[in-house]
Amino acid sequence: MTEAAIYIDLRFHRDLYAGPAIDEAVKVFARFGEFHLSEAPDAWCLRLRALRPAQTRRLAHELANYALGLTVQRGGAT
Repeated sequence: MTEAAIYIDLRFHRDLYAGPAIDEAVKVFARFGEFHLSEAPDAWCLRLRALRPAQTRRLAHELANYALGLTVQRGGAT
């Protein structure tokens, strides 16, 4: 039996995350999954799934953590 593809949607609020940090995090984690970026007025939106479906939730958490760390390194969201 194969596992169904599970997608997770993340929203990165513009007051908390730097857009370039989201882009960089997606590049770093690109080899582990499939990513679709979009924008909302108040957030950057990311739909993702891991290449190994059982790892999708972990991938989402790791990417969000990484993006936050990059935002802090940049001096904040602005």
